[in-house]
Amino acid sequence: MKRLVKILFYTLLFIFFLLCVFYAYVKWGLQPDIPQVKDQSVLELQRQAGKDSMWFVGDNWLKRNDCGLWEEYVEGSPFQRGVILGKLNKELMYDQELAFVNQIHELVPSDTYLGFLGMFTRVFNRHLDQNVDIEYREEIYGESLSAPHDFDYISPAYDRMLNYHAAHDIGHAMQSLALVGCTSFAAWDEYSSDSSLIIGRNFDFYVGDDFAKNKIVLFVNPDAGHKFAMLTWPGMIGAVSGMNDAGLTITLNAAKSDMPTGSATPISILGREILQYASTIDEAYAIAKKRKTFVSETLMIGSAKDHKTALIEKSPTKTALFFSDKHYLLCANHYQSDTFKDEVNNVNNIRESASMYRFQHLTELVGQAKQLNYSNAATLLRDQRGKGGSDIGFGNEKAMNQLIAHHGIIFQPEKLKFWVSTSPYQLGKFICYDLNVIFANPKALKQNHVVYDTAFTIAADTFLGTQQWKDFIRYRELKMEIKKAIKQKAFTSFNNITLTEIVQRNPNYWEAYYWVAEYLQAKGDKKGAQHYFELALTKEVNAQSEVEKIKRLIEACKK
Repeated sequence: MKRLVKILFYTLLFIFFLLCVFYAYVKWGLQPDIPQVKDQSVLELQRQAGKDSMWFVGDNWLKRNDCGLWEEYVEGSPFQRGVILGKLNKELMYDQELAFVNQIHELVPSDTYLGFLGMFTRVFNRHLDQNVDIEYREEIYGESLSAPHDFDYISPAYDRMLNYHAAHDIGHAMQSLALVGCTSFAAWDEYSSDSSLIIGRNFDFYVGDDFAKNKIVLFVNPDAGHKFAMLTWPGMIGAVSGMNDAGLTITLNAAKSDMPTGSATPISILGREILQYASTIDEAYAIAKKRKTFVSETLMIGSAKDHKTALIEKSPTKTALFFSDKHYLLCANHYQSDTFKDEVNNVNNIRESASMYRFQHLTELVGQAKQLNYSNAATLLRDQRGKGGSDIGFGNEKAMNQLIAHHGIIFQPEKLKFWVSTSPYQLGKFICYDLNVIFANPKALKQNHVVYDTAFTIAADTFLGTQQWKDFIRYRELKMEIKKAIKQKAFTSFNNITLTEIVQRNPNYWEAYYWVAEYLQAKGDKKGAQHYFELALTKEVNAQSEVEKIKRLIEACKK
């Protein structure tokens, strides 16, 4: 018996030793190699403060405009750009990372599970640096030197910032978020009011309101490739929406993906490479084909030189190029090319998600507009209705405007102009930037000049002044409260009056009824829950998968 106990003791001791070795390997052995940069003289440059929220590092600058957007110019080699971005954005990077980490804690409140996810991510991404070109690793490394140390408990700064560029890809695959539901469109020739190419998109990426507070319109003059502008946030060098000085634009639209089996090039880094090094659709396609990516994604490429737009549809194993047979092109979150359209993931996505509904509604809106210009393109991006102009509630994923967008953006590539929305979402006014003007003398703009072109401002959506907007804000507050009450089993938080108020504030939105039903079911009131679940099904539910889920919940209430 003593011998058996001894064997068991040493076996457990050996297992504990292996676990310690594995933990140490994950904690310290899987950190990416730091890029070796010979010339680090840029580190000696100091940030100087200007007036009215302005900072300078040499000829590079950062300022906040009167609309709440940050505007920034940076130039030089990859490491120089990164270091300067870090110096200029130091406080903004802290706020951005805090917002991101707080949102992760909101989604995953357990520290133990967060630790497990951190270890999983580190193992999964152990070869991430090998899939990111040295240029972008140097830029990320340079910026990481100004990253806050408050989050070093997660991992060292460079490791964290590199992995943050893959966060969307992993979250997209694991949770099928598909960026919730980004939508984009393009028109030219007879579908454009002046025949020139016009492109619009909503970036429906929501990681909490705090994450979207500090948006940056970044102008980059690299030592190689094209000068370009992109809409980004502190710490993010990848591109999700941007245009270069050759009139090439890029926007990203997620598609249904399998769970990836290993790290690859983050899709935003691929977008950045295309933005910096391509001037035509063919050049963009050539870059896309040579990179392996985590997940499935559609890249809408607009080209002034080609006078048209195309979709690069990409999965971890295949890449396809899709052109429209009309002089307009629409994109939701499903594939359209012969290469992908009949694949199981795509077919299921069309059947189960809001993607095809949004695509069909977008087709209606483009047809109604007849000819697009920058003004009615903004109206289209702000549309909150369903097909046929139906009222589907505020915040519905089937609408163009889901009231969660990080930004809306409009491009006129042949004129090198673009419009960016201001908060909230894409409801604030759209302001115009002209790359011809900005890159003609960017150093002069480091003085307190207005960077955007005030002559082409699109007014804020009138919806902001309505009672419906106030109702939506109140509805969202109540939704957060009821979800918290369900999680904490706080069943005295809501009475019949407040439960009724939730649906009264957003009466045509299925989700309002759904959350009341979830609360009642958790409270043990099956009859009441069944009633509200059934009411939810009388509204335009955003996805077939949600319809099936509600039907199962109704059956559970009957038992």
